[in-house]
Amino acid sequence: MRPLAVALSGLVALAVAMGVGRFAFTPLLPMMQEDAGLSVAAGGWLASANYMGYLLGALSAMRLHLRPSLVIRMSLASIVLATALMGLTNSFWAWVALRACAGVASAWVLIFVSAWSLEKLAPLRRPVLSGTVFVGVGAGIAFAGLVCLLLMRLDVRSSSAWIVLGALSLALTIVPWRAFSPDLEPTPAKRATPNARLRWSGEPLRMVVCYGAFGFGYIIPATFLPAMAKQIIHDPAVFGWSWPVFGLAAVVATLAVSVLQRRIGNRTLWIASELIMAAGVIAPVLSPGIGAIMLAALFVGGTLVVVTMVGIQEAREIRGAQASQLIAAMTAAFAAGQVAGPICVSLLAHMPNGFSIALAVACAALTASAVALYRPVSPAVAAERK
Repeated sequence: MRPLAVALSGLVALAVAMGVGRFAFTPLLPMMQEDAGLSVAAGGWLASANYMGYLLGALSAMRLHLRPSLVIRMSLASIVLATALMGLTNSFWAWVALRACAGVASAWVLIFVSAWSLEKLAPLRRPVLSGTVFVGVGAGIAFAGLVCLLLMRLDVRSSSAWIVLGALSLALTIVPWRAFSPDLEPTPAKRATPNARLRWSGEPLRMVVCYGAFGFGYIIPATFLPAMAKQIIHDPAVFGWSWPVFGLAAVVATLAVSVLQRRIGNRTLWIASELIMAAGVIAPVLSPGIGAIMLAALFVGGTLVVVTMVGIQEAREIRGAQASQLIAAMTAAFAAGQVAGPICVSLLAHMPNGFSIALAVACAALTASAVALYRPVSPAVAAERK
């Protein structure tokens, strides 16, 4: 299979998984508030259900002894079905279950597509191809945002919007379906060290905690940006652009970083990205207005995939062939942070300036994470990297 075909197949799969399976709820939240009477607190619980599913998916991925291509196919089909069913019921608890299922499937796609594509592309030593795979996250977010923007302009109800996104996800899934055929994948060789224990101290522990803080810090604006914009300007032609801007910023930043990565280094990029993200998170608190909302979309969207990508690659540098446990632990911590973020908003929603408090806490978590990552690496860990 040609390298470009591998990269593009991974891109499309991540676009469906992340743009729809995880984040379609974000641009749809204002629509559901408008025609389904969904409150901010209820929206927070629905978002947390999806992120809890993502956490369960990350934890269970460590125990799935199936070919990556098979898991990817099953997960993409589950996302299509769960998305379409969101528009066929009005039950809040059914929505909770469906968003949780989509979260599990999204985690599986991210983990197994990363493993599938990087295994095929890593020997080529062409960072732009690996970066192209992760562009799928931002491309999917931008795609879902633009579709919802169009549907809002057409006064389409949120239930119909879910069905439309399900149908479009099905169409996109068909494109790389053949690439993920188990027949095209050789039987995996038995690895000698999958169960080697990871020492939960020092650098691995620091990376897990910081990655979890990143998950908490970005998820509040990533869940509520369009809803925040709608509170300021009710015209969907204006507030609806916040999510496409978020996704397009992720696309541009991911491609740029894939070119500059060798010169700057993963750790430096991680730290700088978290500080930029923190500035974006706090911007709407310091200067309420649509300009600050769009700045948050640029800063958070532009750094989300960058931190995801360089964090995973930093884990590979530190642990080498035994990186799978560290990556899985980081993904689980990231997912736990995502669950905590919307719950924090739900608990503070009824307080004066509760949303601003939540954003300030998120900014503090990101800043603390960046500071912790800046601490010198111990000589022992430095030796491990050589």
